[in-house]
Amino acid sequence: MRTLVIGDIHGGLKGLKQLLERAMVKENDRLVFLGDYVDGWSESAQVIEYLMVLSQLKACVFIKGNHDAWCEKWLRTDKPDKVWLEHGGRGAIESYKGFSKDEKKAHLKFFEQMKLYYVDDQNRLFVHGGFTSRKGVENENLESNFYFDRTLWERALHLDQDIDENSELFPKRLRRYKEIYIGHTPTIYFDSEQPLHAINVWNVDTGAAFYGKLSAMDIDSKAVFQSDALMELYPNEKGRNQRSLNQILGA
Repeated sequence: MRTLVIGDIHGGLKGLKQLLERAMVKENDRLVFLGDYVDGWSESAQVIEYLMVLSQLKACVFIKGNHDAWCEKWLRTDKPDKVWLEHGGRGAIESYKGFSKDEKKAHLKFFEQMKLYYVDDQNRLFVHGGFTSRKGVENENLESNFYFDRTLWERALHLDQDIDENSELFPKRLRRYKEIYIGHTPTIYFDSEQPLHAINVWNVDTGAAFYGKLSAMDIDSKAVFQSDALMELYPNEKGRNQRSLNQILGA
């Protein structure tokens, strides 16, 4: 059985379908999604609907991203967060036109059941953004860190790749896990259209919300599968390309 970890989808259903086809996903594969299923391209609600069906057919783990938390709040209260509206929320709301009240309730339940993080039987951690506690995810005090934190990735990037895990300089929070898989911070910001590796952290968000591709990685073989660039699959849309990467690094 393969475990495939999948980066941020951001409303790009066409990219998701193409990616799963190119990865030749089999019945016994396990799929771990790193969050941010909505906001960006025009099919946010349709992505959620597709994933709900997929979860009935395959072993799936769904991690919650910051955009998912915003969408969940809107589905629950019908009051969109102002920050969310500025970061793709308007498109997500538009995608829900035609969905019934019961369908929206089913989507809300799906969001509510998403995990903040997942640790597999080989002590590999999957989380959307990161965490700050040196004692590990179970001791994180602020839930939003799991889907907003960027310090874990920034810390990994600035360490010498040859550093020994027993070194005093090796961060205790990284040492707690065999590997850590994250999304949230597009690798295209670092001039890479491929997932990036720093110490024991893998960043699988390859910028599908902007001009990048949607990526999946086999966590054992490290084989990478990718869709076409989402802007090519949605040629009449802007996704989140109307805003610069510098503007979005806080969201």
